[in-house]
Amino acid sequence: MSRRAPASGVRRYVNAVNLGGLAIVVLSALPLYWMIVSSFKGPGEISAAPPTLVPKAATLGNYAEAFVRNGIGRYLLNSVLVASVSTVAVLGLSFFAGYALARTPLRGRGAIMTALLMLSVFPPIALVVPLFLLERQLGLLNSYAGLIVPYVALNLPFAIWIMRNYLVGVPRELEEAATVDGAGPLRTVLTVIAPLARPGLFTAGIFTFTATWSEFLLALTFNSEDGHRTVPVGIALFTSQYTVPYGTLFAGAVAATVPIGVLVMIFRRSIVSGMTSGAVKG
Repeated sequence: MSRRAPASGVRRYVNAVNLGGLAIVVLSALPLYWMIVSSFKGPGEISAAPPTLVPKAATLGNYAEAFVRNGIGRYLLNSVLVASVSTVAVLGLSFFAGYALARTPLRGRGAIMTALLMLSVFPPIALVVPLFLLERQLGLLNSYAGLIVPYVALNLPFAIWIMRNYLVGVPRELEEAATVDGAGPLRTVLTVIAPLARPGLFTAGIFTFTATWSEFLLALTFNSEDGHRTVPVGIALFTSQYTVPYGTLFAGAVAATVPIGVLVMIFRRSIVSGMTSGAVKG
């Protein structure tokens, strides 16, 4: 009896943990499910009480409204361009900066890492006014560059932090072997270190792409012309003074969420590997 009691207690604990995890997953997925389902409902069914869990008469009218009348396709293309260019620039700069911090003997490296971490959580709202005045002087308002440049600057510190923590764990012997074989420093970094750093690059890339894709405040402030608006701003402008087209908003939100979901599903293993590696290396 004394041996069975601990086993049954462990089993109950495991079951409780599993139930708690399942409840968290359900609660997290519920808003996403409601957004997708509501995007196929008509105006009357969206506001019906009690709400319906499955559309009684599914319709694609909300998506037609979002893409044809409100031009969300253009906003999606703008977001893809801005987020992709920003992510590529951040990855290139953060990789070399992270490598330098991981390999070069620098005084005050701890202070540099602390400063990077502090900059990564700095609130963008504090920079809106000075950045707006600067971009107006440089003529960057209502342009792609007007968003790409600040996005790169804001996301670079956290990306450097991730890449440095990941590259610390790459053995130095690989670089020494490449040097013995006659490879120069740049070739060693690009052909030996970069392939090994792919999980860290994927992690930093997903974080950067997601942050730039969903950023709203700077995009609203710097781009007032419809041709350069990104998805978050475009969806926010679906509403008018007297009406709120909930169905169209839900359809636009689904269209804006799909690219992020696809990226996470494709690179999920690399993302988890990069996050766990960076978490245990100092």
